[in-house]
Amino acid sequence: MIWLTWRQFRLQAFVVFGGVAALVAALAITGPGLAELYHSGLAACQAHGSCSAFTTEFWRGHQGVFFGLAIVTMVVPGLLGLFWGAPLIARELETGTHRLVWNQSVTRTRWLAVKLGLAGLSAMIAAGIVSAAVTWWSDPIQQTSAESPRLSPVLFAARDLTPVGYAAFAFALGAVTGMLVRRTIPAMAVTLAVFVGIQLAMPLWIRPHLMPPVQTTVDITAENLHGIGGGPAGMTSLDVATDQAGAWILSSVTVDRSGQVVRTLPSWIDDCMGPPRQESGVAQAQRACFSRLADSGYRQRISYQPDSRFWLFQWLETGVFLVLTAGLCGFGFWWIRRRLS
Repeated sequence: MIWLTWRQFRLQAFVVFGGVAALVAALAITGPGLAELYHSGLAACQAHGSCSAFTTEFWRGHQGVFFGLAIVTMVVPGLLGLFWGAPLIARELETGTHRLVWNQSVTRTRWLAVKLGLAGLSAMIAAGIVSAAVTWWSDPIQQTSAESPRLSPVLFAARDLTPVGYAAFAFALGAVTGMLVRRTIPAMAVTLAVFVGIQLAMPLWIRPHLMPPVQTTVDITAENLHGIGGGPAGMTSLDVATDQAGAWILSSVTVDRSGQVVRTLPSWIDDCMGPPRQESGVAQAQRACFSRLADSGYRQRISYQPDSRFWLFQWLETGVFLVLTAGLCGFGFWWIRRRLS
């Protein structure tokens, strides 16, 4: 049964692992040069006392490929579920070839176990290799990405363990969907829709609450005020940084002295924006603005997940998807024994 499954699966395996090998080779060739460029530039700027200009330039020069590789890593599990998982059972049910095996000495349970085990493990390995290679290659750029912490929605799903959990889930989802739909193309469409929905739901509604967020209220100062947002109704929000490097900001609102959220900010807050200049009038107006902010009782309430929870969240989210994978596989075994003919 293992040999038969391998013969049916080997073409897809060769294509995917060939692509993975090409990607890993490209990253292995370019990665050391990227790391050397980062470390040499960092050493040079540290000798002059400040590295802000270097890190900004390094980030701007590499952020395109940085996010491109992150998106590739996020897409890989979905493609494995789409092109490996969905056709795995649906194609056999569509053509009726499953009966040739079932009418021999192979039980339905063994038939499904071998198929899920061989192809599913391969999917997890492929996603794990891509994730490890991209995480390693991207590390120097990640060190300069202050505004894109590794806990942020896109990067978190493309780093370390989570792509493996996503790949296992996407593959099992595709296989079970194919078992239920019994047609390859419709099964692929359903798998894609459900998996994309899960990928959107996880960072929006689930991941932020895997652990209770940390909440803090900070004074608004020239050092932490990075921007002011607004619209036709006036200024409505402030971009205030925290002192927690790499934190994933979930919400940031301005509150008054009583702790109530301020919906519309006074127009004079515009004087607070911008770095102090040499002109004494501008600097004096800015100092007066921040003093007025403090006297008026305005502060910023920030809810965030700290970077220190990165690995905890990696294990939790991967565990969630492995449990979902086990549930899908268990349902598949029940369905094939009781309902499928």
